[in-house]
Amino acid sequence: MKKIFKSSIILPLILFTAIAIVVILVKIKTPVEHQDVGYPVKAVEVITAEKIPFRARAMAFGNVEPAVTLNTKSEVSGKISFIHADLKKGASLAKGTVVLRIEPTIFEFSLTESQAALASSKSTLNQLKVEEESAKDALIIVQKNLDVELKELKRIEALKKKGIVSLSDLDKEKQKVLALRQQLQDIEGKLASYESRRNAIKALIKQSKSQVDKSQDTLGRTEVSLPFDARIGTVSVEKGEFVQAGGMLFEALGVQAVEINAQISTKQFRPLVTGLKFIKGQTMDMQNPVVLQAALSSMRLEARVRLVGDASRLTVWDGTLIRLSESVDPIRDTLGLVVAVDKPYEGIIPGKRPPLLKGMYTSVEFFTPAKPTLVLPRKAVHQGRVYVATEENTLSIRPVNVLFTQGDMIVLEESETSGSNQAGINQVGINPGEKIIISDVIPVVEGMPLKLIVATEYEKLLRQAALGESTLGDSDTDGY
Repeated sequence: MKKIFKSSIILPLILFTAIAIVVILVKIKTPVEHQDVGYPVKAVEVITAEKIPFRARAMAFGNVEPAVTLNTKSEVSGKISFIHADLKKGASLAKGTVVLRIEPTIFEFSLTESQAALASSKSTLNQLKVEEESAKDALIIVQKNLDVELKELKRIEALKKKGIVSLSDLDKEKQKVLALRQQLQDIEGKLASYESRRNAIKALIKQSKSQVDKSQDTLGRTEVSLPFDARIGTVSVEKGEFVQAGGMLFEALGVQAVEINAQISTKQFRPLVTGLKFIKGQTMDMQNPVVLQAALSSMRLEARVRLVGDASRLTVWDGTLIRLSESVDPIRDTLGLVVAVDKPYEGIIPGKRPPLLKGMYTSVEFFTPAKPTLVLPRKAVHQGRVYVATEENTLSIRPVNVLFTQGDMIVLEESETSGSNQAGINQVGINPGEKIIISDVIPVVEGMPLKLIVATEYEKLLRQAALGESTLGDSDTDGY
């Protein structure tokens, strides 16, 4: 009993003593010194954000077509009597070359008949002119005779009153006067008819001349010559074959210029018109050809034509944008930009530089005029944000508005609220002169200290790429 009582007192006493010793040791122990450790300094490559000369560009594709294509058809019916020896598919012939002739004999006969009818009408007109002059002369003579007889009539009438001549003599004189008056009236009537006869013959001459001109024109249409330097396409006839008027003869392709209806997606077309000045809030109606044609003169696009499949990409033709298609293809969402290339057959180097032939598939790269623009490499933008090195060499995460991307470059939309406000809160956008980080930063922490390495050579490369003289070649696809 005593043993149990002693144990109940000793155990709590030992426990209390142990607790007291632990408390004393904790209180008399020297406090642990804490050392503040910040973020490690991160070395990053930076470029200076600034407006640099930039040329928006886009790629389109289309087939080569001659600017002028002549599908020659027969304008008269007849047998082919002559075909030029070089009138064959693929041959080249000079302007003015007579390439085909239809048997002209029947048309020559028609021309001869028309010319004879014209000559007859002219002869009749000359004969009428002679008759008219003769009638005028006769009219003068009859008028003089009448004047003489009238005087004689007055004399006889005076003698009759004196009883010197008989009544029969007076009547005879009156009959002479009446006969002369009748003769004078007939001549005047005949002269009056000459005007209508002359007009009728002149109308007949005019009709004959028209018939001659028509026959000459028809005869001229039996001979076909080239109106321009051309390459021959399909030839549909042979010598000795009979062709009907309107029948196909051959196809001639102009060699002075070719056209390419390059199809470009509306998404790629957008950067080409971002530099155009519109009223604030105004939209561009892609379906309105009037708006598109008006914009065409302001775009001043440069076009470079290359053959698709040319691995060297060194063969380039300079093109000119001449018109836009009237509407957008609603299925493919593409717009046609028609580009003309002059003298596609000049400067040919066998095996290196071929001519632009009908049907060739080409790419057309469009460039806008250079304009100062805020451009960053694609790898500097991360899901709509950029990493900015502040003046204190710390990292700042800044959201930006992307206008469009072009290859490895991103064009930023200029913002009036870029920078920081009075409260120190970052706004959307960056300011020219700020340092933009282009290297990977892991992890990304706002305010982390940085060691800046200025990528001078990369800045030069970015300038060249912005002008289309080279590419950045960044494999980093992280970003927008």
